[in-house]
Amino acid sequence: MYPAALRDFLMHLAITNLFRARWTDRIHEEWIRNVLRDRPDLTARQLARTRQLMDENVLDCLVTGYESLILSLSLPDPNDRHVLAAAIRCGANSIVTFNTKDFPKKSLEPFGIEAFHPDEFVLSQVCRARSVVCSAAKRQRINLRNPPKNVDEYLNCLSQQGLLVTSDELRKYRNLI
Repeated sequence: MYPAALRDFLMHLAITNLFRARWTDRIHEEWIRNVLRDRPDLTARQLARTRQLMDENVLDCLVTGYESLILSLSLPDPNDRHVLAAAIRCGANSIVTFNTKDFPKKSLEPFGIEAFHPDEFVLSQVCRARSVVCSAAKRQRINLRNPPKNVDEYLNCLSQQGLLVTSDELRKYRNLI
């Protein structure tokens, strides 16, 4: 959910129905806390609006009823157990995170879940449905107004957000973005 440009791209992809994006109120609280820590120029009210828009625009995104699973789970960072618990509760097969090391295969495998770096996840979506991903990227790029970005600037932004391989792949289809 953080950084913002990546979150926005994932939201543009989520509304295409290529995958089912799911999160919890606790995940919202974490990303908002981190953004407020790193971006003192933003307010809690602004981020609450972003949270509301996310919840309104992605069908059935909020996972509830996962809390009872947390204590029974084991991960390298116990503070991440709520993410796995939510994934189990909603029947997810993937967790998308920059911290893949905190979600080792041996801990996720019994639940049929894999952890993917955002770059790996988005690239898999490009391979699955290139035109859909390119259209979502184009929608996001066109909506950028402060400042607007041309295709190369946009793809550079995705690269800076950690989507190195994905942005290189999308450069092949820059005419669609």
